[in-house]
Amino acid sequence: MPVLYDRLLKLKEMFNSKFGSIPKFYVRAPGRVNIIGEHIDYCGYSVLPMAVEQDVLIAVEPVKTYALQLANTNPLYPDFSTSANNIQIDKTKPLWHNYFLCGLKGIQEHFGLSNLTGMNCLVDGNIPPSSGLSSSSALVCCAGLVTLTVLGRNLSKAKLIEFSPLRATDVKLPSGAVFVIANSCVEMNKAATSHFNIRVMECRLAAKLLAKYKSLQWDKVLRLEEVQAKLGISLEEMLLVTEDALHPEPYNPEEICRCLGISLEELRTQILSPNTQDVLIFKLYQRAKHVYSEAARVLQFKKICEEAPENMVQLLGELMNQSHMSCRDMYECSCPELDQLVDICRKFGAQGSRLTGAGWGGCTVSIVPADKLPSFLANVHKAYYQRSDGSLAPEKQSLFATKPGGGALVFLEA
Repeated sequence: MPVLYDRLLKLKEMFNSKFGSIPKFYVRAPGRVNIIGEHIDYCGYSVLPMAVEQDVLIAVEPVKTYALQLANTNPLYPDFSTSANNIQIDKTKPLWHNYFLCGLKGIQEHFGLSNLTGMNCLVDGNIPPSSGLSSSSALVCCAGLVTLTVLGRNLSKAKLIEFSPLRATDVKLPSGAVFVIANSCVEMNKAATSHFNIRVMECRLAAKLLAKYKSLQWDKVLRLEEVQAKLGISLEEMLLVTEDALHPEPYNPEEICRCLGISLEELRTQILSPNTQDVLIFKLYQRAKHVYSEAARVLQFKKICEEAPENMVQLLGELMNQSHMSCRDMYECSCPELDQLVDICRKFGAQGSRLTGAGWGGCTVSIVPADKLPSFLANVHKAYYQRSDGSLAPEKQSLFATKPGGGALVFLEA
């Protein structure tokens, strides 16, 4: 880990010049890329993420006062200080330090602690922000680990792969291929958009209409996976039920009320969230089709990895291509730049390419045969990042091959 060692040394020097002291320990948490399984976790289905080598590092010095001082090596993120005993999180603004405070507060509440010690923290990260590589999650995770270490506590670790109940399964990825991440350079501000909130509500409404169609107790149903579980049928059969129960034309609130036998007032107050109460159309058929087909693709991907056939990379690539098509056409969470980048990646040797993360910007992930990697990187860089009109300046960290990275770590200063 020579590169990490160099970064730690540099971080130590910066910490010393900032706070006039030496850190007692360092914490690392990786970013992650979702190889397949987009927008289905909150519907109750498994996803397939991989930790990447890019990460967040925090240098930490506990202090004897209650002062919590946060600084960032990136000048775009201003310093922040508060009392460790009076942590307030402003939910109206997605400020960088709020993610740290969330991790700290999560541990505080988990252990039921009232008093926390103060600390000086310097944060450094090389995960591109707003790119779908979980830079904010890595910061929250790091802050939680910082707090645990300061308190001398432990927490069992898990990989978030399967939900309800939460389970983690290791999947052996193919050895003859690498995953390449390409940043579209389009930032999608999740906190400032309604796209995501509407999709979550469309999935919930689709689940309720499907449950009602199959004479289940629909009012208690919140997720599409619950409908499948209650019916005890396969994902393929759920796709057939979706074809029968829902129509491709968008639903308006009045039609949803007729289907469920409720009033508009009941829909607004009992089902819709405050930020979806004014939405006029809901695409229920498309969202349910995406979720059930994407959940099936995750299981197929895992099965291919386990069986390791000779044409494994080609088969996995086909699933990734299908996933992107579904995200683009059925879930509508892509954008022109992502679609163009996916096409370029496939043109220059990727067996499969898809958007990853929430979408509407951010990154693509491609599966590339290892022997094609040098030419792939050179050609994609030229075709997407060095366009003659100069409309997209190449960014640092915009195109890189990655292999499964390590998990969260604590380094103690010797």
